[in-house]
Amino acid sequence: MKNLNINGREIGKGCSPYIIAEMSANHNGKIENAFKIIDMAVSCGADALKLQTYRPDTITLNSTAPDFMISGGLWDGKSLYELYEGAHLPWDWHKPLFDYAKSKGITIFSSPFDNSAVDLLEDLNTPAYKIASFEATDLPLIKYVASTGKPMIISTGMANNEEIEEAVSAAYEGGCKELALLHCVSGYPAPASDYNLLTISDMRSKFGVNVGLSDHTLDNTTAIASVALGAAIIEKHVTLNRNGGGPDDSFSLEERDLAALCKDSKTAWAAIGTVHYGKKSSEKANVKFRRSLYFVKNIKAGECITKEHIRSVRPGYGVAPKYFESLIGRKVKKDFNACEPVNFDGIA
Repeated sequence: MKNLNINGREIGKGCSPYIIAEMSANHNGKIENAFKIIDMAVSCGADALKLQTYRPDTITLNSTAPDFMISGGLWDGKSLYELYEGAHLPWDWHKPLFDYAKSKGITIFSSPFDNSAVDLLEDLNTPAYKIASFEATDLPLIKYVASTGKPMIISTGMANNEEIEEAVSAAYEGGCKELALLHCVSGYPAPASDYNLLTISDMRSKFGVNVGLSDHTLDNTTAIASVALGAAIIEKHVTLNRNGGGPDDSFSLEERDLAALCKDSKTAWAAIGTVHYGKKSSEKANVKFRRSLYFVKNIKAGECITKEHIRSVRPGYGVAPKYFESLIGRKVKKDFNACEPVNFDGIA
C-alpha cells in the first residue's frame, strides 16, 4: 500500500493523521473571513486548509422547478442555485488565498466540481485534489483530475461498494499514482451511530489504499476513535463562529475544538504504537513497588525456612513470589532479620 505525499508531508502507514481543515462556505461571503480561517488552521496545527472550487452555474442550473428545490434539513426552501450562489468561493479569491496560505506555511488545495475548476487550480499549482462525496460518481471528472498526476483524495459518502470500485478504477485509469479514500457520511450533521467506523479497515483491505475519515459529526469523538482503526486522514469543516449564520457554520469546528482535534488525534496515534509486552519506559521506576518475598521473622544460619518466615509483600527488592513454595524447607546460609528481602545468595 503506497503512502501519499502532499507538499512534502507523507501520509499513511507510520505517519500521524493528516488533518484537513475544510473551509467550505464558512467564509460567509467575506475574503477577510477566509484569511482568518487560514490563520486559525495554522495556529491550531492543521496540516492543510481545503477550499471548494465551483460557481453556481458549474454545479447546477438556475431553476426553481421542484427537482432543484431543497426540502428539509439546514437549507430547506432554497433552490440549489441560490444555495451555491451564496456559498461559493469567488474564483478571483483563489490566488490571494493560495498565496496567503503559502506565506503562512500551510498546505492549501481544493475540491473541484468541474473541469474548468481543475484548470484554475492547475494554474495555481495546487499540490493535491479532493473529490467530494457528491461527485464520487462523476467518473469523467475523476479521470480529468487524475490526468494532472497530482495526489487525489476521494470521499465516499452515499457510495456503495460498486460505486467506490468505479471511482478508484477511474482514478487509476486517468493516471492517478497516489490515491486515498475517505469514509464519509453525507449528513449535515451526521450522527456518530451512522459512521460504522469498522468500514475504514475494510475499505483499506478491499481497495488497497490508505483510508481516512471525513467527519460531519458535531464533536471530535468519532474522529479520534477513527485513528485507532487506522484513519490516515481526518477532514473536518471549520468555522470562525458556529453561530455565524452561514450554510455550514452550525456543524463546523471552532478554533478551540480544531486545536483539540489536531492535538488529540496525534496523541491517539502515538498511543497505538506497536505490539509490545514488558516494561515501558514510564514504568521502570515503579518496578520496585511490585510484590516480592521478604522475611517477616528472624532466622539463624542453618535453620530451614518455614511459611512463618517469609511473605509476599511490597516492595519488589526480593525474589519473585513465584518462588515461595520452592523456598520452604531450604536452609539459610546466614542470619536474616525480619524486613530483609529474600535473595538466593543467602540460601542453600
